[in-house]
Amino acid sequence: MAAAPAGAGDGATAAAAMAVEEEARALLPSPAPGGGYDDGDEDLEERAYEAAEKVIVCISDGPDPEGGGGDDDAALCSSSGAAPPFSWRKLWLFTGPGFLMSIAFLDPGNLEGDLQAGAVAGDTLLWLLMWATTMGLLVQLLAARLGVATGRHLAELCRDEYPDWARRALWLMAEVAMVGADIQEVIGSAIAIKILSRGYLPLWAGVVITALDCFIFLSLENYGVRKLEAVFAILIATMAISFAWMFTDTKPNGKDLLIGILVPKLSSRTIRQAVGVVGCVIMPHNVFLHSALVQSRKIDQNKEYQVREALRYYSIESTIALAVSFMINLFVTTVFAKGFYGSKEAGNIGLENAGQYLQEKFGGGFFPILYIWGIGLLAAGQSSTITGTYAGQFIMGGFLNLRLKKWVRALITRSFAIVPTIVVALFFDTSDSALDVLNEWLNVLQSIQIPFALIPLITLVSKEQVMGVFKIGPNTQAVTWTVATLLITINGYLLMDFFSSEIRGPLSGSLLCVAVLIYASFVLYLILRGTELSEKIVKTIRNSFS
Repeated sequence: MAAAPAGAGDGATAAAAMAVEEEARALLPSPAPGGGYDDGDEDLEERAYEAAEKVIVCISDGPDPEGGGGDDDAALCSSSGAAPPFSWRKLWLFTGPGFLMSIAFLDPGNLEGDLQAGAVAGDTLLWLLMWATTMGLLVQLLAARLGVATGRHLAELCRDEYPDWARRALWLMAEVAMVGADIQEVIGSAIAIKILSRGYLPLWAGVVITALDCFIFLSLENYGVRKLEAVFAILIATMAISFAWMFTDTKPNGKDLLIGILVPKLSSRTIRQAVGVVGCVIMPHNVFLHSALVQSRKIDQNKEYQVREALRYYSIESTIALAVSFMINLFVTTVFAKGFYGSKEAGNIGLENAGQYLQEKFGGGFFPILYIWGIGLLAAGQSSTITGTYAGQFIMGGFLNLRLKKWVRALITRSFAIVPTIVVALFFDTSDSALDVLNEWLNVLQSIQIPFALIPLITLVSKEQVMGVFKIGPNTQAVTWTVATLLITINGYLLMDFFSSEIRGPLSGSLLCVAVLIYASFVLYLILRGTELSEKIVKTIRNSFS
């Protein structure tokens, strides 16, 4: 899809998205005679999690989810209206959503950005990786704040905040971003399966396997949210062990590593890799995902102390999760910096051939590094594919307010990506360079969508009508808008650099200019909507036509 001509691809995506909306509405349960639904639900609002699915974090509200008991349970709750003191046990109960969110920082697209940054720039961009992760943490903490304080996720709030045409446009952008990310993630898993099967299973077979086992993993949610979170913990641990093993095998220089983290360096030769490192930080669908995941814990939004306590524990958990993801990304970057920085192969390394290059450079050892890379890549692809499907359910349900069974939503979400991914696998399984071209187009596709997640998020967390006492203050607003501007500008540079090399001829240039004008107008609308300036502009336009 991403490699198709822009006009045809966008039209097909829009048509498919609208068709899925109609199909999904047809699958709604039939109204009961009393006006409700047959399942007895009186509230027709779509919810990220039903009450029975939520993890109990205040033990006095119900049975101990960890199977414990005793006098210590009272320390986890408060009936006085004040938050109880910090508890490691309670932090454990809140642990989960942040680690699921962190997987978007470890997907195959990010790993490819890491290995290319290491091969081309060595250790000189590690400082940027650290600060980019910090910016990503800020954005994700805002998403968590929105979900905890309101009891609703970003897609649901956008549905109420914006007029119908803008809501549909934002939904379409979110779906396009999710499909683009999903293709990269599924292809990454398929490449890993091809490596581990010694080439016996082609790329398209790996795509089919990944699509099917995604449903198997998601079915674990029927046995409780914590079971699904445990699977993700195993996959993250697999990545950490695999890439840490590679890190120790290659024996990188500790001094160069420390300098790379602490001393900012940037040259014209590495600017594209630097932009890629920052551009991979914000995955639009991940912002929607995290605002929904934090609702998996039972919190009473009417009790301020419970919300503040949840925000504290989620902040700690998210920080730890992204610290782990930073270390994993650092391992990958450093391994390829050690092996290929300054070599003739540096500019040719991608996900498809990275394992082979590693094998030729560092040999077998106790366990061949090719298969260590394959295992880590498979864990990254599988985990990010599952979270992508998970995010798709929230995006569709939230924007369209669809009360569908989860397996139906998962099936619809998966169908968005699996067909184009199989086509991609068949078409691009011819050469490494073809997959690299595809990856560039998919990165561009996701970069375009970033403002449509960031701007609504910052707008909503800044509004007292939405957040109440938990709205962010002027200083935090200034910092978040600065970060958002920086991220949008960097991705704008990436887009200009890409299109300047891809667009040829006056017709293509004219179409691009029109698309940019429409795009910029919508972004400006999202920024200015509800401000005094926008109200003055609307009033002026109305007066001119009256």
